[in-house]
Amino acid sequence: MSTIATTTDAAAVRALFEANSRAWGDTEAFARTFTEDADYVTFFGGRMTGRHAIAEGHRGLFEGVLKGSRLYAEIEDLAFPAPGIALVHSRGAVLKGKRTRPSARALSVQTYVMTRGADGRWLIRAFQNTRHRPRVEAFSNWLADRFGPRGR
Repeated sequence: MSTIATTTDAAAVRALFEANSRAWGDTEAFARTFTEDADYVTFFGGRMTGRHAIAEGHRGLFEGVLKGSRLYAEIEDLAFPAPGIALVHSRGAVLKGKRTRPSARALSVQTYVMTRGADGRWLIRAFQNTRHRPRVEAFSNWLADRFGPRGR
């Protein structure tokens, strides 16, 4: 974490992250954790722009296939690249039934950009969700090592 942020900022960002996870399944509460002009990119590449689109994009899921599901989410890294801006990298997954931990195949790598508004409240401005594929990552790293500038 950079020195630009205060302890209060870090606590507020962590609280927002947790509130977003707890709100999963409640369309309106979930959407309220985002700015009015937020960008949301799903793990399969779909994009929703704006709080209203995020709500509507999740409503059918929360009432259908994801009804009763929960989020598993943990922050891996938190940084403040500029005043009023937080960058969060996390791992997360949707949990169904009695599961308390996700399977390796269900894990996603997520990036959040959170902003502090003029009212001092932190909200999510952008979210990117990418399914984690350890074998593909290992192969990509092998290619980079072998054929990248260091491997020549």
